Amino acid sequence: MQMSFIIVFPPLRVVRALYDFGHIFKKSILLLLIVKIIKFTVNSIEKITMEGKEGIDALFLYATEGILVVDSKGEITKINPSAEKLFGYENSELIGKRIEILIPKRFSDTHQDKREKFNHSPHARSMGAGVELFGLKKDGLEFPLEISLSPYSTPLGKFVIAFIVDITIRKQAEERLKNYSSELERQVKNRTLILEEAIEELEKTKKNLHNALEKEKELNELKSRFVSMASHEFRTPLTTMMSSLSLVTKYGEQKDTENQSKHVGKIKTSINNLTDILNDFLSVSKLEEGKIENMQEEVNLKLFVAEIISEMKSMATEGQILTYQHIGNDIATFDKKLMKNVLFNLISNAIKFSPEGGTIEVAAQVLNSSVKISVKDSGIGISKEDQVHLFERFFRGHNATHIQGTGLGLNIVAKYAELMNGSIDFESKENAGTTFTIIIPQ
Repeated sequence: MQMSFIIVFPPLRVVRALYDFGHIFKKSILLLLIVKIIKFTVNSIEKITMEGKEGIDALFLYATEGILVVDSKGEITKINPSAEKLFGYENSELIGKRIEILIPKRFSDTHQDKREKFNHSPHARSMGAGVELFGLKKDGLEFPLEISLSPYSTPLGKFVIAFIVDITIRKQAEERLKNYSSELERQVKNRTLILEEAIEELEKTKKNLHNALEKEKELNELKSRFVSMASHEFRTPLTTMMSSLSLVTKYGEQKDTENQSKHVGKIKTSINNLTDILNDFLSVSKLEEGKIENMQEEVNLKLFVAEIISEMKSMATEGQILTYQHIGNDIATFDKKLMKNVLFNLISNAIKFSPEGGTIEVAAQVLNSSVKISVKDSGIGISKEDQVHLFERFFRGHNATHIQGTGLGLNIVAKYAELMNGSIDFESKENAGTTFTIIIPQ
């Protein structure tokens, strides 16, 4: 059995109507889809914006550091609770106030100029680099702080966000550290000073020990020289005296008065030499013990020197002549005892070192503020090598070893001149005599 299929087409207008309806339906669905997408996007943006705003607000409100916003006129437009608490103000109490209210008076006058300069060329930076900054609390207390500035612009104008940190604790820590460092430095300095003092004391002790040792060596040397000198200087006149006494007795029995007188003279000379030695020892001892003082008095210098020369003429050897010349006023002021010892030493040396028939010249002069006395002999003189040691204790010139003496005389003279605040000088040439000059202020 054969089957047939018949396809029946609807009328044309029906087809067109169905086509138009489908086309409109498709457009409505597309439009609805677009609207839904846009709405979803807007909702998402609003949600993100809301979340961002809430985040920013939370950041602003709950930040532990102070944050405030200032407009181009320097007025506070916004401030967070931390900043309000930092400066001691209530909520919103600072809104509309000028920023200078938070700055100590000594800085606020110049702050406005600096703020205006910053507004002309705003840029993010730390405020007051290298300078200590201070804030002013509501109660008038100041505190150290750090500030960072960040400028920005909106349609409403130019603004600056200030981030403020209270650095009081840090400053206190720095101050404690500084004080600790200062204290440590002080202790180090004190201990260094103590150490230096200890070292100085050790050096002083070392120096004193060295000086004591040197003095001990010098004393031992002086003792040796003294024993050597004393044994010689005492033995010679004593031997002479013993010998002369024997001869005096012998010549007395023979009634030889000439030789007897000659040996009596030798005995006298020996006694004078012993007296000189003893006087030198006594003077040195008194000088060492500090028992000699400068006792000034008015003296007729002309008569004073003349009397000394008269006393010493008996010590002169055969043919020796002592001359005396005085210049100026007769009256002068000085210590008689010290000056007498000085002149005795100088004149006796001149006598000992001058030959028979030689001349000893003594000259005295009273000046306006000093006394000048010179003693000139015609003796053997002093060599250049010996002159530098002339006033040293126990020193004897190389050309004077055959002449009796202790080597103490000129040392004593120099000490006496020093006690009288004066000076002693000399001029000498070998085999041409020596002149000693002493000058004493009055």
